[in-house]
Amino acid sequence: MDAEVMAKRVVILGGGTGGTLAANRLRRAAPVEEVEIVVVDQDDSHLYQPGLLFVPFGLADPQDIVRKRARQLHHDVSFTESAVEHVDLEANEVHLSNNELLAYDVLLIASGASLSSDETEGLTGPGWMEKVFTFYDLEGATALRRALDVFDGGRLVVNVIDMPIKCPVAPLEFCFLADWYFRERGIRDRVQIIYVTPLDAAFTKPVAAQRLAGMLADKDIELITEFNTGEVDGARGSLIAYDGREVAFDLAVVVPVHSGADYIERSPGLGDALNFVETFEHTLQSKVAANVFVIGDAANVPASKAGSVTHFEGDTVVDNILRHLAGEAPVAGFDGHTNCFIETGFHKALLIDFNYDTEPLPGHYPASIGLPLLKESRMNHLGKLMFQWFYWHVLLPGRDVPGLGADMPTAGKPTIAKGPTITKGKV
Repeated sequence: MDAEVMAKRVVILGGGTGGTLAANRLRRAAPVEEVEIVVVDQDDSHLYQPGLLFVPFGLADPQDIVRKRARQLHHDVSFTESAVEHVDLEANEVHLSNNELLAYDVLLIASGASLSSDETEGLTGPGWMEKVFTFYDLEGATALRRALDVFDGGRLVVNVIDMPIKCPVAPLEFCFLADWYFRERGIRDRVQIIYVTPLDAAFTKPVAAQRLAGMLADKDIELITEFNTGEVDGARGSLIAYDGREVAFDLAVVVPVHSGADYIERSPGLGDALNFVETFEHTLQSKVAANVFVIGDAANVPASKAGSVTHFEGDTVVDNILRHLAGEAPVAGFDGHTNCFIETGFHKALLIDFNYDTEPLPGHYPASIGLPLLKESRMNHLGKLMFQWFYWHVLLPGRDVPGLGADMPTAGKPTIAKGPTITKGKV
């Protein structure tokens, strides 16, 4: 039989961080004659999403954070530019909007999270892109840059509508950078910065939340918690909570509701109510079919929707795809490892490192000699800036970094909270 016919096909839906690094890692691990890899995405523009935070403050240019998707893929990985119509789980087929049909042996969902701005009443109504903005897409970040340039005082409100969101620390980073930005312009005394969140604290993890709340207070940034935004009244300049409370603004920076890709809703059994895919948190195998795996923001695992999580998931998801193709059981290899630089302004940043069972702790990363944790430093700021190079040249190509594995390191942390033990074996 012809070798091409014998090759198994892995279809990857999404050419962002997760889809790209998984495709490249899989290509390095599996011979072309044994595994065919097809990546599908609706466009050919790969956005470096962490760069969006810097665009409104003139610290990054839009053209520098976008590259062609196809050029980030190994030359033996096929790229198809098309939206997805739906997935037929029973037939093992993906139906594309261009009428193409892709049969698969393994499907990897890597389609990330999308902004669902229309889920919030009034958000994109009067005032949208005039005094109501988001920096979570390139259009919004670019428009917000122009708005900040001419903003000369008033109430700047940063509002997270609901969780989960991509990069949960980014709205806090925006507040810290806004404090720096207006001090640099000499008008900080004319700007009131308010951070409004549906959470009962500044962040989801108690240890980090306490540290971040203290930093907000030190920078004279007001924190309003447990505010569930039901309406954004741009004409009147007000956020309105479901319980009737209101927060007035002159300029609002809103993080919209997030959901999974639209095609998941059109694919019976594939996703939950928010269009995220039910996923086993340690194996990254979907709960809907044994030959469907998930990476990155598309999964409903209890980890942050952050680029570092996707990176750390890469080893496990590629290993388990290969194991499935070989007829072997998956391994429980992912511990929920999350690593986040938090830009705090004035050329400093904070670093937090945690997993499913361990809170962010002080110490150093990745070992006793390394970047300081839960502490502002210039080293962390430089680390955040250097990550863009690392992203394009190491993370996306799927290269291994000696001494920097997927598991959360315990060295350099004075205390490790005890929790359920992950057994790296069959499940």
